[in-house]
Amino acid sequence: MDPTKKQQAETLYLILASLFITSLVTSNLIFQKFFHWNPFGLFEFELSVGIIAYPITFLVTDIISEIYGHKKANRVVMAGVFASAFALLIVVVSTKATATIWSPIDDGTFKHVFGFTFIAVGASLAAYLLAQFLDVQVFHFWKRMTKGKHLWLRNNFSTFTSQLVDTGTVLLLLCSFGVIEWRLFWLLLLNGYLFKVMFALFDTPIIYAVVHFTRRYFGLKGDGAEITFNDK
Repeated sequence: MDPTKKQQAETLYLILASLFITSLVTSNLIFQKFFHWNPFGLFEFELSVGIIAYPITFLVTDIISEIYGHKKANRVVMAGVFASAFALLIVVVSTKATATIWSPIDDGTFKHVFGFTFIAVGASLAAYLLAQFLDVQVFHFWKRMTKGKHLWLRNNFSTFTSQLVDTGTVLLLLCSFGVIEWRLFWLLLLNGYLFKVMFALFDTPIIYAVVHFTRRYFGLKGDGAEITFNDK
């Protein structure tokens, strides 16, 4: 790969990584608001707004896994862990800081909105680490089994498995710490998992398009071909 294409490949990797980290951190900060969604009148979803951004993390890791390989995907996952932990630290410090009399948001309101962030981020990180590493492992297992063919199979199998683990784990922890009532566990598990499965099916053509045009642009030949740079 010539130097210009190599630099562009690195830039693309950074853009994908930034999308991943932003989606992850945002979903952890806004999770306390819940909404109704009834697509085409088929099913009444009750979901946290955090779920809007969170499935993007799995879409991005699958794209990185396919284009850049296993190691690069795991590096982005670990970067997400540090970014979430740092965001949590900022929230904790901001909560401790006393608001001025004229502050548009007082201490009580701020604490009410972000008070459960520590528990939420902790639960999310535990579930996220387990689910994301499972997603990457399952993705590459099916990639080896299919010899780089059938991208739709590894994309959906890895996402279906990891999203069930992620949704169940985070809800279990949030209910255990009293953030969400136990009576809502199964409802939110069903709603969250169905939404993520639907998103996974929807993002399959997106992954195919991104992978196809990326491989074509960078001159990668054959199914399963990956971009490699600075792997030492």
